[in-house]
Amino acid sequence: MTANATSLATSLVQSVDWLAVAPPTIAALAGLAVLVADLFLPERRKHLLGWGAIAGLALAALALLPLLDGDRSTFCLTSGAHACSYTADTFALVIQFLVLGGALLTGLLSFSALDDLKLPAGEFWFLLLSSAAGAALLPASRDLATLVIALEVASLPAFALVGLRRGDRLSSEAALKFFLSSVTATAVMLLGVSFVYAATGSLHLSRIADALTHVDPRLDTLAQAGVVLTLVGFAFKTAAVPFHFWVPDTYVGAPVPVAAYLSVVGKAVGFSGLILVTVLAFPSYSDVWGPAVAVLAALTMTAGNAAALRQRPERAFSAVRLLAWSSVAQAGYLLVPIAAAGYADSGKDASRAIGSTVAYALMYAAVNLGAFAVAALVARTSPANRLTDYRGLYAARPAAALALGFFLLCLAGLPPGVIGLFAKVTVFSAAVDAGLGWLAVVMALNVVMALYYYLQWTAVLFRAPEPAAGAEPAPATGAAAARPRAVPLTAAIGLTAVVGIALSGAPQLVLRFASDTLL
Repeated sequence: MTANATSLATSLVQSVDWLAVAPPTIAALAGLAVLVADLFLPERRKHLLGWGAIAGLALAALALLPLLDGDRSTFCLTSGAHACSYTADTFALVIQFLVLGGALLTGLLSFSALDDLKLPAGEFWFLLLSSAAGAALLPASRDLATLVIALEVASLPAFALVGLRRGDRLSSEAALKFFLSSVTATAVMLLGVSFVYAATGSLHLSRIADALTHVDPRLDTLAQAGVVLTLVGFAFKTAAVPFHFWVPDTYVGAPVPVAAYLSVVGKAVGFSGLILVTVLAFPSYSDVWGPAVAVLAALTMTAGNAAALRQRPERAFSAVRLLAWSSVAQAGYLLVPIAAAGYADSGKDASRAIGSTVAYALMYAAVNLGAFAVAALVARTSPANRLTDYRGLYAARPAAALALGFFLLCLAGLPPGVIGLFAKVTVFSAAVDAGLGWLAVVMALNVVMALYYYLQWTAVLFRAPEPAAGAEPAPATGAAAARPRAVPLTAAIGLTAVVGIALSGAPQLVLRFASDTLL
């Protein structure tokens, strides 16, 4: 008995590869440091918390560089088949870069919002860093328990960020809807995880994949139900139909930088989790999840584009609502290669299909954050953020109008937004190569449908402004625009524009992921 206990203890004791876990760890420690510093800094110096948070996120991103030389794993089982709970492979590093970069840009967007909306600085930066730490942990997770924990660590602070505007009815309602929808999806996912564990006897993704190839016939139905239910939580985070109803109200009720964070980092969390469980854990059940994801992709892109077309320009917050429904439609495009992976003939083909999703996600992250950055700039002088408020933006702020026009053309897939076109072609090719011709046709129709509202918004930017008595002051001469807090916001717009232009000039920088083996 003593010998067995000693053997078990020896098999569980291992050293931790701190270099491998450095990115999420640094983000978490920076969040704790900001929270403690908030207790001692006087009100006039609270802006230093933001720069501390930005520095923490930048340091976490730089911690990815030493990991580029090869896969590193830690928290591994030391007995039986090799299985680890954390792996810093190429896929994890790319998504961690996307997540940390997106959080850093969100931080730059947030300085103005904190000032204008009188948000509590210490709480905001702590919640943002905590959520970013969970989001960075998830793509490297290789067991279902760690995946669920990472998903909740990324989600719970996001609920608070959405409802941080105290006393605001829209903000409170948005946070409540987001919370209730997410909790329901998480409960369903945990039920699925328990079914998978009951059928396979393991939580590690690699062991689950092996066990599902020879599952007991009496447990096959249980395993299939577990596979489907496990996908629900991640489908919610990606805003896939029918788990998308929280998106428009949450984006409108949240501060604009938080909406930008959810649209990019929240989606990265959902898609990376969805990829890991489908491709690594459930490849033998691709006949179950492959068709399901294909149908979800078709419904999601169609519902998102149809709702975006119905937005009334004069309605309050119509610009944010349009971006919200656009993000739902973009989620449909991102689901297409995952569905194609379910129809792949080999693991290598499946990995290439996943590369198409990663390539598209990198393009989408840069330009969508840029679009939200311009929306945040306009919101400083037009809090209602209607589409009509963007009329004549070129006359008032030429650089911001040109940047937003470029971002919208990238999302539409039109020149000069070459990277948007190439990314869509890559996703389209993944569907065709997998034999999903019907899904490729649906995607092509939706791309054409989306051209209308993207081009309509772009045209509004360059129209002559309407002269009206008592109109709001031009954004370029408003007092808010001259505040120092606008400098980080302008920097965020510039950074996203530079990234978008660089990717359009050299699309192979992103599209190489479509041909490389990431998993």
